[in-house]
Amino acid sequence: MGKNDFLTPKAIANRIKAKGLQKLRWYCQMCQKQCRDENGFKCHCMSESHQRQMQIFGENSHRIVEGYSEEFESGFLDLMRMSHRFSRVAATVVYNEYINDRHHVHMNSTQWATLTEFIKYLGQTGKCKVEETPKGWFITYSDRDSETMFKEKMKHKRVKADLADEEKQEREIQKQIEKAEQLLTNIVQNGGESNEVVEPSAKVLKLEDGVKVGFSLGTKSSNLGKEKGDGSKSSRLVFDETEEKEKRNGKKVNENGSGRTGKSALEELMKEEEKAKERSNRKDYWLCEGIIVKVMSKALAEKGYYKQKGVVGKVIDKYVGEIEMLETKHVLRVDQEELETVIPQIGGLLRIVNGAYRGSNARLLKVDTEKFCATVQIEKGLYDGRVLKAVEYEDICKLAS
Repeated sequence: MGKNDFLTPKAIANRIKAKGLQKLRWYCQMCQKQCRDENGFKCHCMSESHQRQMQIFGENSHRIVEGYSEEFESGFLDLMRMSHRFSRVAATVVYNEYINDRHHVHMNSTQWATLTEFIKYLGQTGKCKVEETPKGWFITYSDRDSETMFKEKMKHKRVKADLADEEKQEREIQKQIEKAEQLLTNIVQNGGESNEVVEPSAKVLKLEDGVKVGFSLGTKSSNLGKEKGDGSKSSRLVFDETEEKEKRNGKKVNENGSGRTGKSALEELMKEEEKAKERSNRKDYWLCEGIIVKVMSKALAEKGYYKQKGVVGKVIDKYVGEIEMLETKHVLRVDQEELETVIPQIGGLLRIVNGAYRGSNARLLKVDTEKFCATVQIEKGLYDGRVLKAVEYEDICKLAS
């Protein structure tokens, strides 16, 4: 076996040492060679192959540095997209994962001297969201893929279409309510006389036995009139009685029930509107951005997040939220089943997260602790000023200031 053979103990030891990461200052990017000590790096710099590479570098150094910078940036962002696409993570964590590859592009060959300069560059170009904290720099990947952008556009289109349909339905219901109110005012001005109000009494009169008996008596009396000659008189008596009954019933309806029928029609329209909105807006998911929720996952109790509050920064697939904790500023990804809504103080702002008025901002007026419901007043929008009673705790949530 030769002195420098592949299977000698020294060769095996050298390969084992070469597997691990070495110091960055003893790495030559142009030759892609890692040296284990200063002496080895010095010998490499004096070699003929390195001298040829340095001549090439001297001819167009600016372009070579730009090429290494682009390669380093693309590799770093690819790692962010694959491993930390939807999370806020420390920049040092991503960098340590990136340099685990022995053949990565080293930072000393790029235009950035330190990791801080590179992170600031990512924030300035908008490729990542950068945040400086007492614990160091934190970054969040900004997803700009064409497929993701297309999905976002389609989602916005669907949301706009749903809003347009809902507004159209609300306008139709509003028109019906206005018609009912106008009908009610007309009834009050005319002293309770209206064809629409008298119709129910007419229908009731048609079903009475007296009318049927009157028609039957009329036929009999006409037959008797042929025999006795006084059939016309008996028929007049029958119809006079029915007319008097109709007048008496009409007066009772006009005196007692004219206002009530108008009000009941208006109330029924309002109830139909509420039911229609409830059916269309009641969903099995309620998470939305900008609300404060409480983490109720016992699995996170060991890490100190149980019953802690946080702000929903992003909603993923309707049921999962990225929660930024208020105390630690850590970002967690939690399912909505392990979250709970937070009720603000009296007079505080909240958002209706489910039910008929889903998505509306409101202000808390009153809380009923026995029935686990609240009274809120909507602010802004089409229903500005409307007061909603008996709204369940699960349908409202505190807004982040």
